Amino acid sequence: MAVSIDIDYLGDLHCAATHGPSGSRLTTDAPTDNGGRGELFSPTDLVATALGTCLTTVMGLVARRTGLDLEGTRVHVEKHMTSEPVRRIGALVAVITFPRDFSPGDRVRLERAAQICPVRQSLHPEVRVELRFEYRSE
Repeated sequence: MAVSIDIDYLGDLHCAATHGPSGSRLTTDAPTDNGGRGELFSPTDLVATALGTCLTTVMGLVARRTGLDLEGTRVHVEKHMTSEPVRRIGALVAVITFPRDFSPGDRVRLERAAQICPVRQSLHPEVRVELRFEYRSE
């Protein structure tokens, strides 16, 4: 199933993207270290955002099937840029913090789901992706 996204260049390094199915819109800006004003998410910020939301979504699917409560789970993603051999994302480090602890079996299911999320699987192998899982005691 294809999804269409339309992008309009607004000038001054700003773009507006419209999600075809829903009509939702978001705007981007270039980061300050690449000539923008850094007022909005940059395109590479959206990649980091896509990873974090994908991790959460696939774990949410596992939780729904197995009756786990993931409400309150947080994901913090750090994006590290590199300029070698060209300017690109060099690493994405995601810390997934669950508000409660889970059984060892549930941990394995959740962590395995995160490891195979579609966004992670779509990233170039040279992009280092590090996932850390933290479980809070209730």
